[in-house]
Amino acid sequence: MRCRTCGSKAVINMPQHHLALCKEHYLEWLPAQTQRDIVKFKMFERSDRILVAVSGGKDSLALWDLLWQLGYQTEGLYINLGIDSGIAYSQRSGEFAQAFASDRGLKLITIDLVSNYRETLPQMAARTQRGRGKPCSVCGLVKRHIINHVSVQGNYSVLATGHNLDDEAAILLANTLDWSLEHLSRSQPVLQAAPGFARKVKPFCRIYERESAAYSILRGITFMPDECPYAFGSKQLYFKTHLNDWEGKMPGVKLRFYTNYLEALDAGAFPARQESIAKLGTQRCPSCGQPTTTGGQCAFCLLVNKS
Repeated sequence: MRCRTCGSKAVINMPQHHLALCKEHYLEWLPAQTQRDIVKFKMFERSDRILVAVSGGKDSLALWDLLWQLGYQTEGLYINLGIDSGIAYSQRSGEFAQAFASDRGLKLITIDLVSNYRETLPQMAARTQRGRGKPCSVCGLVKRHIINHVSVQGNYSVLATGHNLDDEAAILLANTLDWSLEHLSRSQPVLQAAPGFARKVKPFCRIYERESAAYSILRGITFMPDECPYAFGSKQLYFKTHLNDWEGKMPGVKLRFYTNYLEALDAGAFPARQESIAKLGTQRCPSCGQPTTTGGQCAFCLLVNKS
């Protein structure tokens, strides 16, 4: 297998792109692909301050490294959820994130749940009906609240996450099977800023997980190798398994699925619920000041104030 650009030995073959590349040209290709989507979807400009949500894993650290290499103004945010499960998962993940930032002279903000809210995520989840068994739904609520709070209070104009194409295709498949129109209207690469919310972007939305992993390895990025202990058996992993099987038989099916969804959005499918957005901008939680749909305490404050 030879590099399409220079003819030397390729380190990665990408059948979905009909492309094989050596290390040098792959490390040029992926940033160029990502930059193209940043421009295409009008994610941010050079003048924007970007907060990158990092988990210590391959995708978020690859994204932070790539944006840093491209010359964007970035800082990182890591949330220590206090997940242990015998492997000190959160502690180790935070150490990988901090080592990454320190090696590059970048700023990493760390929010510790126990220090700030007196409980770990599993302890919070154990008190709730929806969090019993697996705390995944509570995890999403907690991370969304903290990430949004830090991005708004820190005056960041953009919040970037490392969601890759595999993530987006799995979520899209789940929402399509449920015909969840509200969620289908919100799966685009950019969610514009609204009162109380920073703009949210996914620069890796059309980058395969395998491609971001290859970037991390070839760039020498050390990252948390273990999955979250609570991820095993999740619906998203189930859908990813089937999508991977389809991809093996029909290279490019994930990219076509997601790209065709974006084209459907442009054609007016799954319209956003503007009345909900407008209502959200006028109501604030009396405890934390973040937007809420209830007019009373937001779901996050109801959770932490019951501890």
